Amino acid sequence: MKIGIDTFACDGGKSGIGVYLLQLLRRLPRSGEHFELFGWEFDRYSFAEAAEDIEFIAQGSRTGALENSLWHLFSYPDFVRSRGYKLCFFPAANRRLARRSSCPTVGTVHDLAAYRGPRKNREHLGAVLRMVLPDSLRQLDRIIAVSSWVRDELVEVARVPESRIEVVPDGIDLEAFHPRPRNEESVVLIQPFSFRRPYILYVSRIDYPVKNHVRLIEAFGIFKTTTKHPHRLVLAGADRRGADIVRRAAARSPFRNDIFFTGHFPLKSLPELYAGADLVVIPSSYEGFAMGALEAMASGVPVACARAASMPEVADQAGLYFDPDDAEDMADRISTLTTDREVYRECRRRGLERAQAFSWDRCAETTFRILRETAGR
Repeated sequence: MKIGIDTFACDGGKSGIGVYLLQLLRRLPRSGEHFELFGWEFDRYSFAEAAEDIEFIAQGSRTGALENSLWHLFSYPDFVRSRGYKLCFFPAANRRLARRSSCPTVGTVHDLAAYRGPRKNREHLGAVLRMVLPDSLRQLDRIIAVSSWVRDELVEVARVPESRIEVVPDGIDLEAFHPRPRNEESVVLIQPFSFRRPYILYVSRIDYPVKNHVRLIEAFGIFKTTTKHPHRLVLAGADRRGADIVRRAAARSPFRNDIFFTGHFPLKSLPELYAGADLVVIPSSYEGFAMGALEAMASGVPVACARAASMPEVADQAGLYFDPDDAEDMADRISTLTTDREVYRECRRRGLERAQAFSWDRCAETTFRILRETAGR
């Protein structure tokens, strides 16, 4: 049985969705199915480390959302027939999908943020895709939702029958993300960076207003003013839409010298960055799966996060929650974790326990079961 895996919109393995695909590829069944990858030419070697024996079928070298969408609309049907696939799997189904397919299809939906909140939140998907994606989602034979929150969004926003959706949470690599000894060094060295401790961490692309960096910068200023603590704020992530607005907000802060932007941060070094943090803050009001909270908990670092979307589902009783629109509330939770050591230790303990509930092995096993079941129809 031949199964095609669409690598379009998986960011060459360098984003959360890219990591998701890499983790699945590392756990591909080695008997019973024949898998192929297909996508843009520049993705040919992006997933080779995880699937070096899996053939990659390149579909041209042009990039961009429009070209990507046009390929799925007009070229995908003939391509699928020519390859003889019994099923196609879309790991980034909330970004790119075909509207019709000659074989059964399964897609993973990581969020529906493009349909929520003010218009500025939605622009990144593109107007055309926003119009056609809900109908394309309804054409999928099965949908994997990374959280119950996303499942509910699919039912409410895209009107997908709940019977066609299965919740399969992402996992965590506990060999990479784990507590590390806290030495007396005042600096964490992660080439080419040098981070002075203590620091508060937020790992996310710099995307305004989607990721709520400006409110976090405001909350950081309130926290510094009221506590006089020496903490710095580390914002790790590549610049995206509206990054200039976030950087201007940081430049206006009276504590601008304590705010550090890393730009794109290497995925392989993220575990060290998490482990060196005093705490992690996640101010975003929309996360389909709160991977940042899970990575922090697995690293033994307490989490303060927005009481919104999938955050309570993932962090459960291990996190401290705040209103993402209230900088004072956010600052209060940060202050609690930096001043109350009993609360700090309890959040850390609960976080380590909570992280054990998530496994890439379970995620992959369930995902491949769904693929087999759907292909067998």
